[in-house]
Amino acid sequence: MFDGRVAENFKLLTGTWVATGVLRLDVLTYLTPLVSDAAVTGENQEEVGLLAFANIPACQAMLGDEGAGLAPEDIVAHAKVQAAIREHLATYNKAHPGSSQRVTRVLLMTTPPSIDAGEITDKGYLNQRAILDNRADLVDRLYRDDPGPDVVIA
Repeated sequence: MFDGRVAENFKLLTGTWVATGVLRLDVLTYLTPLVSDAAVTGENQEEVGLLAFANIPACQAMLGDEGAGLAPEDIVAHAKVQAAIREHLATYNKAHPGSSQRVTRVLLMTTPPSIDAGEITDKGYLNQRAILDNRADLVDRLYRDDPGPDVVIA
């Protein structure tokens, strides 16, 4: 059975291997529909994180009238969206307590993956390495002590 691309797997600072393919699919089942897809982060870090592609229409719909007219950046920083992501992440983490599966931080991105930047393959899949390379500044910010309003910390 295909268990993901081994080349995308990485080690945390603890030396624990993270199987990104399995983790990504598992966590997305908990974060859908608010998140449409994600790239797994954490190489040479102490914890696993996600660069998550926010499903702006779903987040806006969850906000109801409060979401009308809000910019995407304001939607992902909205307290109700953040609380919903945190709650879904807590449920996921309760079912996946191991350090190689537990996701402790999520950066909600408003810019979709770019086919021109190689972030989407010819077959329509996410290119994890390209996303992490192209958005290295976001990965760095994800692991800061004060990462910003678009980051959910579990």
